[in-house]
Amino acid sequence: MIREVLASDCEAICEIYNEYIVHSTATFEVEAVTVEEMARRVKETAARFPYLVWTGEDGRVDGYAYAHPWQVRAAYGWTWETTVYVRRGCGGRGIGSALMRRLIEECRRRGCHALVACITAENADSRRLHERLGYKQVSLFEEVGRKFGRWLDVTDYELLLNEE
Repeated sequence: MIREVLASDCEAICEIYNEYIVHSTATFEVEAVTVEEMARRVKETAARFPYLVWTGEDGRVDGYAYAHPWQVRAAYGWTWETTVYVRRGCGGRGIGSALMRRLIEECRRRGCHALVACITAENADSRRLHERLGYKQVSLFEEVGRKFGRWLDVTDYELLLNEE
């Protein structure tokens, strides 16, 4: 089930995200975040932008997706960045796709014009997900991040929502 985030979801969101911080290059954060820090981030983001969670039949949060500002200058106000994470071991069940489809629709409903997804270039699963959703690759930045002793490339994907 997909629903809007609740304050009580922050511990599960933190657990999911920290797994990616510690064991993957999907995020460029390098130190695990506290539940308190995650709660602050969630509250700040959800106050202005869509923030969704996926819960299984047991009520456990197994994924989340949200939008946030892509850039801070006023002219970028109709372009948002999207983020999606699925609990390890829950991949391949369509959770990420379902969350992103709903997020895209919510962003469109709120008047967003363009969505950007910033993806580590080696993250083939995320790239495929975004391509299936209609995002187009618009950039490739070489060796812009360093994690686990390796230089990493980043690629941006874009989805235009409203024609004007």
